Parts: sequence; C-alpha cells; structure tokens
Amino acid sequence: MGFDTVLLAVGGSDKDRIDLLARTAADIAGPAEATVALAHVFSPDEYRRARDDLDFDADSEVNPDVIARRYLTIRDLSGAMDEAGVEYTRYGRLADEDEVGEGIVALAEDIGADLVVIGGRRRSPAGKAVFGSTAQEVLLNAPCPVTFVRSD
Repeated sequence: MGFDTVLLAVGGSDKDRIDLLARTAADIAGPAEATVALAHVFSPDEYRRARDDLDFDADSEVNPDVIARRYLTIRDLSGAMDEAGVEYTRYGRLADEDEVGEGIVALAEDIGADLVVIGGRRRSPAGKAVFGSTAQEVLLNAPCPVTFVRSD
C-alpha cells in the first residue's frame, strides 16, 4: 500500500519515545517516498508553558504551528527525518485536555493523511484491554489506518 502522507502525532507524554516514533515513521515513509507530517498537539496548559519557555515577545504573532516548529519534540523529530532523508512538514494543534485524540483525527482529515503514527505506553494487565483515551480516540475514529507504537 502506498502512502503519500504519514502523520506522526506527538504530545507531552511522548518525550521518552521520540526516537522510536521517529524510526517507525521514517521506516514507513522512506520506501514509499511519503512526506511525514510531524505534529504536536498541545493541551492549553502545555501550550501556555511552551509559549512562556520559548520566550516569545508579548506582541509576537504566535500560533500552535509556530510553537510546534520551535518545540523540542518537533525539532528532535525534524532532525531524525533529516538524518533518514525523509521529507517532512510540521504542524501544531491546540486541543482541550480531553480532546487531544479528536485534534489528531481532525488534523489527519485536514491534511489527507494516509496513515497516522501515534505512541503509547505498556498498560497494566488489567488495562491491556483498553488503550489510553487519546490513542483509543485515534484508533477508533481516524480516517485512515493507524500504527500504534508501544514503548515499554
């Protein structure tokens, strides 16, 4: 199956799995010569902290795309795509804390993604039947196939 656009969506809880997510997206996109859309979906609190940490001037024209391009996770992912020789674009999205999955699904629709790559963590034995709410939202509602990358 050929892919034109692979959406790699990350959030604040993905810091420890950036390398694994980058390798997975590059491995999928490289042979297909697809573009990887790197996206960070910010909760309102995370967005405010990022804007403050990045020290933007109060009068600066700032939006989630601008924040994402300068945010460490997207910079790390961009470097990994450069090293792998994979074309990429960068996006930022703002979503309410309990609507991050919906934000990822909406972005996948907006950009016409052929595949979404998301991360998650190993669940407890009792929790194995259920993914986290964000992952579950994306897996159930994405307009395309989803690759779930589990970290241990």
